[in-house]
Amino acid sequence: MMKRYTMAAASAIFGATLLFAGTMTPAYAATKVNCDAVMSELNAGKKAKEVAKDLSISTSSVYRCKKHAKEAAKASTKAMAKSMGTKEVPSPAAMASPAAKTK
Repeated sequence: MMKRYTMAAASAIFGATLLFAGTMTPAYAATKVNCDAVMSELNAGKKAKEVAKDLSISTSSVYRCKKHAKEAAKASTKAMAKSMGTKEVPSPAAMASPAAKTK
C-alpha cells in the first residue's frame, strides 16, 4: 500500500516538473551581448581579455562578435561586387593607383 502512494507521488512530481519545464523559454547570452560595443573596443586596440573584463562578458562572446563582424563584412563585400557586376571587388590600393593598371 505504501508503495502505491510513493509511486503516485513520484509520478505527480515528475508530471509537474515536465509541465513547468515545457513553459520556460531559454535565454541565450548572444542576444545580450552588444557586439557594436565589443567591436569598438577591439578597434580601439584592446585585447579580447581586456574587452571581456571591461564589458563583463566571456572571451568566447568577444570572439563570437568578431566572427559575426567578419561574416557581415564578407557578405557586404559580396553584395557590393554583385551590384558592380564583377566577381571580385578590387583592393583600395589597386583602385587608387593608376600605375598599377598600366603594367
